[in-house]
Amino acid sequence: MSSRRGVGLSAFQNRTNLSSQYASHGASLRSSHASSLQNQLSVFQSLLHNFALQHGDTIKSDPTFRAEFARMCNAIGVDPLAGSNIKGKSGAKGSGKVSWWAQTLGGDVNDFYFELAVRVVELCRATRGENGGLMGVAECKERVGKGKGIGGGMDISDDDVLRAVKSLDPLGSGFSVVLVGSRQMIRSIPKELNTDQSTVLEAIQVLGYVTCSMLEDNLGWEQARAETVIQDLLADSLVWVDDQAPEKEYWSPASMGSDE
Repeated sequence: MSSRRGVGLSAFQNRTNLSSQYASHGASLRSSHASSLQNQLSVFQSLLHNFALQHGDTIKSDPTFRAEFARMCNAIGVDPLAGSNIKGKSGAKGSGKVSWWAQTLGGDVNDFYFELAVRVVELCRATRGENGGLMGVAECKERVGKGKGIGGGMDISDDDVLRAVKSLDPLGSGFSVVLVGSRQMIRSIPKELNTDQSTVLEAIQVLGYVTCSMLEDNLGWEQARAETVIQDLLADSLVWVDDQAPEKEYWSPASMGSDE
């Protein structure tokens, strides 16, 4: 009886030791794998740095090439604008918080995004009375590219505009990019769109305009609900009204003239 009990305890101890060895071996493999990945990432980042130096002029001048290069950076965890913002621009040397753009290519690309961010802010503020603080990214790119009312034009892409808006985040500026239907829009007012307002703006994007009866028939809304949403959008200048139609039609200035 005692012999059989000893075998059982020995087997239990062996299983415990085996489990401990598996755990130790697993931890060793994870550590080795993490170290290997870190080395590979370091190599990729070094190659990326050399690529940036070699093609710096093209990155600065070609918006398409610049966008693809930025996506390549993000794929390996490099945020080109990390550590920088407009406020820290003048004090970058003292604080040491210089963006990767500035470290790799000098201040030219960094300054490019700061200048673009300023122009986006100026444009959105100048047109807030027209569109209620909601402007399409493509429209913003086109108007900044032409330099309407804000100085000379800039050769930019949609990706440049998105990165310029993102660079404003540390300032708490209230600027953000929202998706309305299939369109990316720059919102320059801190007010959030509720679900009903987003639904109406998306319908206008698809149909061109809406009426209260259209909302009631297609969405199953009560008349009071449709009228309330429309009035809220009118108050924020997010839609315009056409009184000449048999029934009032509501258009979005952000969608008018868009080629998307």
